[in-house]
Amino acid sequence: MSDGATLVLLRHGQSTWNLENRFTGWTDVPLTEDGVAEALAAGELMVEAGLRFDIVHTSVLRRAIATANVALDMMDLHWLPVRRDWRLNERHYGALQGLNKKETAKVHSPQQVFEWRRSYSTRPPPLDFDDNRHPRFDRRYASLSADRLPGTECLADVVARMTPYWMDTIVPDLEAGRGVLIVAHGNSLRALLKYLKGISDEEIAGLNIPTGIPMVVNLDDDLAHVSDRYLGDEEAAARAAAAVAGQAG
Repeated sequence: MSDGATLVLLRHGQSTWNLENRFTGWTDVPLTEDGVAEALAAGELMVEAGLRFDIVHTSVLRRAIATANVALDMMDLHWLPVRRDWRLNERHYGALQGLNKKETAKVHSPQQVFEWRRSYSTRPPPLDFDDNRHPRFDRRYASLSADRLPGTECLADVVARMTPYWMDTIVPDLEAGRGVLIVAHGNSLRALLKYLKGISDEEIAGLNIPTGIPMVVNLDDDLAHVSDRYLGDEEAAARAAAAVAGQAG
């Protein structure tokens, strides 16, 4: 990686189902007004930090796409090339998608919901293969074989689908010295950080990523993780991450 290459991770701004405390997963919900404001604020923070970008990577879900569009427009970088890929999608929450997290905890116990939300290898109950909410019925995934499309996922599944995209698509951008912005989701970014930082299967449960706050990731010449930090008020970022952790309780 040449000098000056930049990697910044940004979780999308607040969505309507974040506001309603629902399991969202691959359900394609929009940003709230606060979510749009978070995306604008993220763009302002990146401008203030003097960050340079040459390429943007997002998922194919509108909350990530809209966040990228708003932030880039604020930065006067609306013209940057953008690559969108399903492998940066949020974790698929299966049959939990659409359910309120606190209400689900009352039915199944807080311990079970925590396991579904934060365990590395426990999948939530799956969507039936013939359920019309299954991604095989969604046109944006039509080029993929049905057996590649999940009806549920654990974080290990997200790591397995995200890592090849990192290696084959994002790493070449970084090696070419391009400034890279990834706008994605809580769990796809957790999966990437687990890979980059070598976080254990047990410790990853404690990593929570707030919406709308850019994280600058410093990598060495071999693209190994050196350090990371949130832009802006560090205490505010810590409070926002704690709020994510407490969503089920």
